[in-house]
Order: sequence, then structure tokens, then C-alpha cells
Amino acid sequence: MVVSCGLLTANKERVPLKGIEVEVEVKDHVAVVVYTQHYENKEDKAIEAVFVFPLPGDAAVCHFSAKIGQTEIVAEVKEKQEAREEYDDALSSGQQAFLLEESDQSPDIFSLNVGSLPPGESASIRLEYVTELAVEADSGLRFCLPVVLNPRYQPQGSEGHGVKVTAVPASLVPYSLSFSARVSSPREVLKVDSKCSLEPLQYLNKEKTQAVVKLAAGHKFDRDIELFIYYKNAHQPAAVVEAGKAFATPGTIIGDPVMMLSVYPEFSQEVMSSITTSGEFVFLLDRSGSMDGARISSARDTLLLLLKSLPVGCYFNIYSFGSSFEPIFQNSIEYNETTLEKAQKKVEEMRADMGGTEILKPLNHIYSQPCIPGQPRQSAEGTDGHVTVTYTLAGHSFHDKLSFPLQPTEDTGLTVHRLGARTLIRCLETEKGEEVKKKVVEVSVQSGVSSSFTSFIAVNKTSREAIHGPLLQRRIPGVWSRSCYSLSQQAVVPMMLSHSMAKASRMQSHGMARACSMQSHAMAPAAMLQGNTLGVKAKPESLSVMDKVKHLFRPESKCSDDPVPTPAILKHPDSLLQLVSLQKASGCWELNPALAAALNKTSKELEQPKPPKVNGNVWATVLALVWLHAFKLDAQIEWKLLAQKAVSWLTAQNAPSMTECIMAGNTLLGSNVQKDALGL
Repeated sequence: MVVSCGLLTANKERVPLKGIEVEVEVKDHVAVVVYTQHYENKEDKAIEAVFVFPLPGDAAVCHFSAKIGQTEIVAEVKEKQEAREEYDDALSSGQQAFLLEESDQSPDIFSLNVGSLPPGESASIRLEYVTELAVEADSGLRFCLPVVLNPRYQPQGSEGHGVKVTAVPASLVPYSLSFSARVSSPREVLKVDSKCSLEPLQYLNKEKTQAVVKLAAGHKFDRDIELFIYYKNAHQPAAVVEAGKAFATPGTIIGDPVMMLSVYPEFSQEVMSSITTSGEFVFLLDRSGSMDGARISSARDTLLLLLKSLPVGCYFNIYSFGSSFEPIFQNSIEYNETTLEKAQKKVEEMRADMGGTEILKPLNHIYSQPCIPGQPRQSAEGTDGHVTVTYTLAGHSFHDKLSFPLQPTEDTGLTVHRLGARTLIRCLETEKGEEVKKKVVEVSVQSGVSSSFTSFIAVNKTSREAIHGPLLQRRIPGVWSRSCYSLSQQAVVPMMLSHSMAKASRMQSHGMARACSMQSHAMAPAAMLQGNTLGVKAKPESLSVMDKVKHLFRPESKCSDDPVPTPAILKHPDSLLQLVSLQKASGCWELNPALAAALNKTSKELEQPKPPKVNGNVWATVLALVWLHAFKLDAQIEWKLLAQKAVSWLTAQNAPSMTECIMAGNTLLGSNVQKDALGL
């Protein structure tokens, strides 16, 4: 009888991955991550280890190497099929080989093949990537290291290849994880927070501009590792100038110097509260074929949130573009209940049916239109560079001026170049055709940054030990969330684009890849709803893919006791969007069965606790605000503007018994939201 010892996979196979080490260097708004995996073959035959693991979707993987004993092999970037053939040829000839590539279906999933690991031999695999840090609503910067492979939702009848990963409970993962981060900035590092257990923050200098933080021992692999980094004077602009790669071809993305400018303006509450009726808002929606499926659905959801956030009395328009372009109104039109309903109906009908992705013509047309009076729209040699950012809000002018040397320092590296290359690659990958693919491969190989058409391949040409019989394949167990619905990579559940708004205000400019100027009311065309133009990117920051899956599969809300037709927009499974869709242009909600259904109550349950002297719409608006603050605080950046509009409406009503209303709302909804938290 054969007895298996130790923690094995579901197929009683030993696990060759022994540990993962992650070292992060955060430089202001950018992180460089070194990710090392240690393998050891304790079996009596040569094996091939296969490990599928997540990385941030916007990461630029720029280095991959393997170390066997004292021998280090640095990988090259090659066209994907060519790399796969070289890998197979190396294994068949008795050589050790290592192959790293991103999934054809999802850029945040990578697979690693460790080929021909002889009995008793160890190998260390090192990969390096760079990524931008997302800006949170509280001015902190968010770094995320994904360690959990979340399930992918696949609609019934769609095609796709499943992720072939052995899954084990998080508590039984057979490999260890160590994590440390070094944070440095020209500004003081105030603190580093995390939902994971961390060791105390250690400062490395008296100015507190450099610090180290480590993950506490015993991470259970039950969640991704997130760091929230807070700098002093976080809203000051910052610039990085980086020299090109030595001996690279001039005129290429990797050969020329580049500059990255980070702008994250801050507006006082006094100025923000004074915004009432002015501004022209133009939204640009990508309806090309590449937006089909989840992308166009996510774009429509985001556009709904933006439309509900506009102030009454402003002017707005929505442009759709693909091979051609078309606005929903001939000219920007005043925002009121009638025009909002008309726009909302048009948005609901929008599909990804306009062909290619030609954005220049609609942008030229938008900027050629005359401005509406009283409705603002946004719109030398030397050794030093100067950037002046001027923005106007509600008649108040703000200026930030930044001076910086144009001569790059010697130790700048190629971080910004690689981020720029990654941005260019992602933009090109949305197009189709052999010429586009050829260009992606060219940029990927030139910059050493991964793409969907290339792979990293490393071959140990000194190892030529004959292999007797076929290699045994060992799949490293991955960690899945507990509830797994459909484990397909193809259709990633859509995520909200609202974080792009924060991105747009910060406007990180990657040299040639991104450049734009900002004035106060330019929410759009910068808010291109595909999320990869003019510095706006869609990223899963407040709602994870798993959260979205839960929204899609959660039970229906309790039925109202009133037979009322449900508008198409209310059929959306996301309860936040369901509530938002009911807000009126003025900022209020109406007390009706649709609101009761959105709050998972009957009409009787909703109306009974209303204080006697309180108007029905006032009561409904208070309930909506209490619900948002109680149950959707993690998505506050998405509904903050429309909530401010609701508060302004309530203030204008001069309604009595507001404290009593809030207390009654808390009792009804089972919450504990304080009056000052609502801004009343």
C-alpha cells in the first residue's frame, strides 16, 4: 500500500513550490515589485511545475530570470508562439527551460512553466513589474498585491477556456509568503495602513521620507495584500524625469527621455459647496466593437452615475464614437428632469455597434464648438523645466507651479518608460489586425514589457541531462474564493469606472503616452468611457471582481406590495445603481414603490415610520442618503457628488424634524449613521 505524506494536491501530487518572497519599492506614486518563487523537486523523477497566479491588470512585467545553483538565466521577450516552440524544443533536448506569459483572455492572470526540474534540484524564479498606485478618496495611495485567484463569471452560452488550477482552501496553501515594502518620497510618509496584519512601520531617516513595512508572519492567503500609503502634502504636484535606455534606438519609447507628471488637485469645501448651476459637461463614450459585452455595460453604468451627479442648471451632452461619431443633442443642452430622462433613455439603448475606434474626429469637433457664456468648459531652452497647473472652480482660481531639472539623475532606471510602454501596448491591443499585432510585439520586445502576444522565455543551455520517459506535470494549487460560480477567464465581470474620475483629476502623464491639461469643468472628454485615453483608466479599486460576482448571483429583492412597472435601468442587479437610477435631476428621491423595492422594503414598511410633519420626498431622500452611508461607504467615490446634490436639495427645503428623520431612517434600515456624516 502506498502512503502519501505531507500536504499534497487533490491528485495526491507533491507541491514543488516552497515559498514566495515579495519585495516592493514604492517611489512616490509608482511601485517596483520583485516577485521571487522558490521551487524544489523532492520526487524521484524530473517534473514540470505549472503555476497560474494573478498580478495587477495594469502591471508592466519587465524582467524574468531563473537561478539554478549559482547559474542565473535571464529571459528574453519573444513572440508567444515562437517562445512556446523554443520551450518545447529545449525540454525535448534535455535542457531546462522557463516560460512566463499572460493569459490570452485576461491580462491579470499569468502562468509560469518550470520545465525539466531534475530530482533533488531547486530553482528560484524572479520576475519584476512596475505599476502605478491608485489614489483613494481620502488622499491615500493604494498598492495591491493579488494573491487570490478570484472566480471569473462566464455568461451562459459563451465560449472560453477554463483556468486549470488545482484549488485548495486558503488555510491549507502549501507554500509560504513573505512580503516587505520600502516607501520613499520627497514628502514625509505619514503612515501605512492595511487590512492585513503588519509589523510596525520603521522609518529609515529623521525626515521620515523613507520607511519600511513588513507583512506579519502567518498570512493565511485569504485576501489580497493591500497597503494604503499616506504622504504629507499629498496634493502637491510631482515630476519624474527619466533618461532613456543606453544604446537603444533614438526615437523609440525606450530610447528617449520621458517625464511623468502627477497632479492631484485639492479644492476647499467652501468652493466645492458653491458649485450649483454652472459648467458644460461633455461625455465621450466608446461604442466601437472592442467595447462589446461587459465593457459597454460597465460604461453605461458609469455614465448613469455621472449624469446623476450633475448640478441642475448646467449644460451637458453625450457623444458616441466608433468609426464615426454622433451626439445625443445637436448642441449641449440645459440639465433638468426632462433632458436627464431623455439622456438616460438614450444611454440605456447604446450598444457597441459603431465599428472602429476613431477618437480624434469627435475630439476635434467637441473642441471646435463655441463655449456657452457663463458655463465654463475645459478647456523654451534651459536646464530646468517648469509646469504650471491652473484650474478654476466656481470663480476661484488655483495655481500650482512645479520646477524640476531636465537632466535625469543617474539612478532613475526605466520605470516610467516601462509604464509608458505598457500603456501603449494596452491601447494597441484593443485594435485588430496583423500590423497592430506586429507593432505590439515590436514594442514589447524593445521595452522588455509583457503583452498578450509575447512571452518571457529562459533556457539553461548548459543542462543537457537526458530525460527518461515523459516529464511529470505538477500543477501548483491556487487559492480561490470560497464561492466559485464559473471558473472561466474569458468574461471578467465588469467593474465601475468611477475611479477613473479620481484618476482624471490626478492625471498622471506618461511622456508621449499621455498628455492633457485640465480646467475645472472638464469631466468629459477626459472621461472617455473605455478608460484608456487621456490619462483615464478603469481599475477594480473599490469593488473586486468577486464583489461583482456576488451582486450578479444574489437573491432578488423583496417584492413590493404594489404592482408597478420596473424601468429597464432598474433591472440592473447592482443595488447601488438601482437606487441611483431613481434620483431626480433636482437631487431628491420620491417616496414610491420603486424606492421601496430598491431598499428591499414594502411600501407600507417605507411609509409607516415617516415623521408626521415631514414631506414624502424629504423622507425618501433622507432614507437614500442614510442607506448610501450605511451600506455603500466603500463605493463613496462613486456616489459622493450625487449625494452632495441631495444634501443641497434637503438644505433648500428647510425641512423640520431632520434629526428625527435620520433616527427613524436608521431604525428602519438597521443602521447607525450620524447627522453630521450626511453633511446636514
